[in-house]
Amino acid sequence: MNNITMALNADELIMNALKEDITSEDITTNSVMREFQMGEVELICKQDGIIAGLDVFKRVFELLDSSTEVSFNVKDGDFVKNGDKIGIVRGDIRVLLSGERTALNYLQRMSGIATYTRSIVDLLKGGKTKLLDTRKTTPNMRIFEKYAVKVGGGCNHRYNLSDGILLKDNHIGAAGSVKKAVEMAKEYAPFVRKIEVEVENLDMLREAVDAGADIIMLDNMSVEDMKTAVAMVQGKAETECSGNVTRENIERLKDIGVDYISSGALTHSAPIMDLSLKNLHSI
Repeated sequence: MNNITMALNADELIMNALKEDITSEDITTNSVMREFQMGEVELICKQDGIIAGLDVFKRVFELLDSSTEVSFNVKDGDFVKNGDKIGIVRGDIRVLLSGERTALNYLQRMSGIATYTRSIVDLLKGGKTKLLDTRKTTPNMRIFEKYAVKVGGGCNHRYNLSDGILLKDNHIGAAGSVKKAVEMAKEYAPFVRKIEVEVENLDMLREAVDAGADIIMLDNMSVEDMKTAVAMVQGKAETECSGNVTRENIERLKDIGVDYISSGALTHSAPIMDLSLKNLHSI
């Protein structure tokens, strides 16, 4: 994340996370560290994986004290190994102690997502299909989690409800039919917006193609039906498949021929990557 993105979109969220952890004071730190003392602490990797979120980690300490210095031996997207020393934080020891948990929470979560995403991207190598995330993100963590997906080699689906049109089952129910929903979306939305329609069977697929949908999501359909669906579309729309896609079952979808596979698991089920701040000492 660059400085502009951080200032416009992330700083307020990071501050809210810090306020959640420090409502009035860090009573533990203040009890053992009564005044300023310069110090440093090492950022240690305790698990192999893809690192993501270094700028966010750094920003936590900078928002507590702008004079804090954070340096890294790696960059986002690098593969790191258990035991690697990947950075050093220098500054007021009180800041290092008070910011530790929030900074690590971001870095561990984002690195876990990047690592999990990369493992699935690797399974899709050799084909045309791209891996997408979803809006199934942790509240107030979307900007960080979707960034981590990109670091891991995945692609972002729409960021939020203002970012694109996706007509799902309940939208179609509200409109009355696939055809009517697409017609209403085309009438309402700017022409630059693509219209995606979620379908659950081949009849809905035919209706979506005839209505002129730009992207068709094949939701929870069998592998056989999805192969048939791709053949029926014949390039008239882009295709996406979804529905409980995980690292364990994605290979069955690799050769279907869809343009995209979306997986909520990237952001809601990725385990954290184990990282730690160790060897704090005065300097």
